[in-house]
Amino acid sequence: MTIPAPMNQAVGIGAIHCLLPDERMSVADLPELARLTDEELKFAEQAGIKSVGVFPDTEPTELAARACRELVAGQSDVPDLLVHIGSRAPDVLIGSDSGKIAHLAGLTGTFPFTVDGLGCAGSSAAWGLGRDLLLGDPSRKSVLITYGSRPTAADRVRRPVTVVGDGAFAMTLVRGGRPVLKAHRMEADSSFHDLFKVDYKHHPWSQWREECADNDRYSFELAMHSRTRLGKLVDQVLADAGLGKDAVAATLMQNVTASAFQFYKATLELPIHPVCATHLAELGHLGPMDVVLNLDRLLATGELTTGQHVLVLSNSPVAAWTVTLWEV
Repeated sequence: MTIPAPMNQAVGIGAIHCLLPDERMSVADLPELARLTDEELKFAEQAGIKSVGVFPDTEPTELAARACRELVAGQSDVPDLLVHIGSRAPDVLIGSDSGKIAHLAGLTGTFPFTVDGLGCAGSSAAWGLGRDLLLGDPSRKSVLITYGSRPTAADRVRRPVTVVGDGAFAMTLVRGGRPVLKAHRMEADSSFHDLFKVDYKHHPWSQWREECADNDRYSFELAMHSRTRLGKLVDQVLADAGLGKDAVAATLMQNVTASAFQFYKATLELPIHPVCATHLAELGHLGPMDVVLNLDRLLATGELTTGQHVLVLSNSPVAAWTVTLWEV
C-alpha cells in the first residue's frame, strides 16, 4: 500500500511518450501459425486481436532507450532514477539492461535499475515505487519509467494468454504532475511463480517456446484468484481515496484478450473503457506498456476533465495484481 501524500507533495505524471511501429502484421499472416496446434490456432483467432505492430530485428532495450531519448529531448532536468521494467527475456545474462538503456539514451548521472518478475503488472508496480522514491527523498526531482515490448523468441502467439506486439514507452513521475497518483495497492501470490517458463538453457533462441505448466490452472484457478484479489484491491484503493465506484470516470486494464474485458466488467461491475479493446485489436498485447498506452490515449481524447478519476487495473500470469487511482 502507498500512503496518500499531502496535496503539496502530490506526485503525478510529468510526461508520457509511447513508441509504436508503423508496420502492422495481420495475426492471420503470422509465420508461426503453420506449426501451431488446432487449439492454438483457435485461440489466436478468438483472442480479439486482428493485427500486431512490428519493429523488425530490434531489441526491447533499444526500443526503450529510443522512447526515453525522445521523451527527455529538450528537457533541462535529467531524471534522478531510471526504473526499467524487465523484458520478457534479457539482452544478456549478468549484464545490465537498465544500464544499457540509460547509456543509449544518454542519461549520464541517472541511476538505473530494473523491476522484474511481475509481468504485466510491472508498470503499475514501478509507478507506485517511483512515487514512494520521490516522497522519500526531497532532493529527487523525477523518476523515469520505461519498457520495451518484443516477443520472447520468434513466436508471438502465447496460448492461453495472448498475442504479443511490439512497442515501447517512457514516462516520468514528478512532484506536481498530473494526473496525480491518488492511491495505489498491489498484491501477489508467489505460488504461481513457475506457471510459465522458457527452457532457454538447453535450446538455441530459434527453438525457444513458452510453456504453460497447466492451462487449466491459468484459465480457471488464476482467473478466480484475480477476480477476488482485484475486487478487494479496487474497494481498498477507493476507500483510501474516500471515493465510491460512482466517482470513477473511466476504468482501464491491460490488453490481453477480448473476453478478459467482459470478465472483469462483470466481476468488478465497472465498464472497461473501449480504448483498451481498440488497442488490443490493432496492436496486440504490449505487456506492461498496455496500461500506459491506454492511459495516455484516454487523456489525449480530452473526454476527461480536471478532478475526474481513472482507475487502472493490472494483473499478470505470475499472479501479481495492482490497482491505481489517478486524478486528472
